[in-house]
Amino acid sequence: MKLTILNTYQELSAAVAEQVTELMSGREKPLLCPASGDTPAGLYRVLVEKYKDRKSDVSQWGFVGLDEWVGLNGSDEGSCRYSIDKELLLPLNISGDKICFFDGRATALQQECEAAERFIAQYNGIDVAILGLGMNGHIAMNEPGSAADGRAQIVTLHPVTMQVGQKYFNQPQVLKEGITLGLGTLLESRHIILMVSGKHKAGIVKKMLEEPPTNELPGSLLLNHSSVTIFLDADAAALLSNIY
Repeated sequence: MKLTILNTYQELSAAVAEQVTELMSGREKPLLCPASGDTPAGLYRVLVEKYKDRKSDVSQWGFVGLDEWVGLNGSDEGSCRYSIDKELLLPLNISGDKICFFDGRATALQQECEAAERFIAQYNGIDVAILGLGMNGHIAMNEPGSAADGRAQIVTLHPVTMQVGQKYFNQPQVLKEGITLGLGTLLESRHIILMVSGKHKAGIVKKMLEEPPTNELPGSLLLNHSSVTIFLDADAAALLSNIY
């Protein structure tokens, strides 16, 4: 595990963009797994700027979705796919054949899970997984108690996730289930980048880093990965012990 602490969110976003670009450029057919949400949004802005300035070549990149709310897809504002489309895929002009995202409106959700796993296999695995840390320690929609070897699956959402998820919608939204890549799938990624920002995450960051790993705090299961970098801004790192 490598821990990097930056002073500001802007510095955090720029540093992660540099690492993502470096890691993805080293492979012939790289696959990126991008998280939606507030924290990686700054990263995506930097990646798009690099692309527009011709400082990075994304023509061979593939993209696999991390998770989605059951009942929603890219046509729904506030969905995971809608956000990734708006912030990353459309600005980068990524063709549809290089994208595989969950359709939470599909009638056969298990087939969505199987399709995601097949897509990942076609790319010989995920090269870089960009992840965030939930308020309850979840990774993607792998809630507390999730199996460390889980594959793509449909899950029942934790009450904290249901509540926090409302911020992405203009009107109250029924959020009961999610569809997500499992921890086992994510832990097979060649490189994992965990981004965390803000004072509201300082408590869960401290717990993740300073208490024994457990699947009750899924983020802690990333710590033993052979190539994981945790990027924090100063606010998210505020409660860490002096050893950091």
